[in-house]
Amino acid sequence: MKIGILSRGPNLYSTRRLVEAARERGHDVEVLDTLHCYMNINSLEPVVHYQGRELKDFDAIIPRIGASITFYGAAVLRQFEMMGVYPLNESVAISRSRDKLRAMQLMSRKGIGMPVTGFAHSPDDIPDLIDLVGGAPLVIKLLEGTQGIGVVLAETRKAAESVIEAFMGLKTNIMVQEYIKEAGGADIRCFVVGDKVVASMKRQAPEGEFRSNLHRGGTAAVIRITPEERATAVRAAKTMGLNVAGVDILRSNHGPVVMEVNSSPGIQGIEEATSIDVASKIIQFIEKNARVNHTRTRGKG
Repeated sequence: MKIGILSRGPNLYSTRRLVEAARERGHDVEVLDTLHCYMNINSLEPVVHYQGRELKDFDAIIPRIGASITFYGAAVLRQFEMMGVYPLNESVAISRSRDKLRAMQLMSRKGIGMPVTGFAHSPDDIPDLIDLVGGAPLVIKLLEGTQGIGVVLAETRKAAESVIEAFMGLKTNIMVQEYIKEAGGADIRCFVVGDKVVASMKRQAPEGEFRSNLHRGGTAAVIRITPEERATAVRAAKTMGLNVAGVDILRSNHGPVVMEVNSSPGIQGIEEATSIDVASKIIQFIEKNARVNHTRTRGKG
């Protein structure tokens, strides 16, 4: 099987591990810099070009598209889909999960547990917006933020009003969420492949911090999750339409709540914490499912 990996960093741990796992299982694999791909968009024969040549004969594409290049990366992936190449995660699903507000609305429609979330445009609505999520303390998030950047814990009502006003003054889109105090600065990353959670880890925020992201100094440890948490993670990934996802869950007093569904989850933290060969499980999923034109959306949307 010929597999392409859309990644800007061939030396990144996740990309390297996927290359190693694919080659160990006898596949031909090539890493493609997403921003160096360019497209011939026509109705007869859609083509992707790379370094002066046409990219042909790929059986599957693994998208490792960073948040900062979501628009262009989704366009490149969509072109591969139009060529009949099997995508590990489809372009529509990636775009859906990257829009935090849209993702929350979709999960809400499916009845998936999540923090009470508010969204508004006008500064006149701030007092009621704060009340909607249960008052302070509360969490304010930039819709475009990643890896814990643009996430603020407002411990008092006055602080919440000031931060929300500041963000609105900058014309940035934010959402406001209830603060799950009982989680104690910890969350659970569930790594979903297909219809299974293949690995899970607990991420604990450092002292004085509420964000548990490993990039922000959080620590990771293996954890046993409950059947309800497992089912919640799988349902959240399916709601986004993702075959592979990192689903971040908090343990609240009213059950597991989903904080985010990541379409390009890092492999390093969870492999090191659990000693599970996640990369090989991804390649095995591709082996079972990759077929020509086996794309639900066929490049639409």
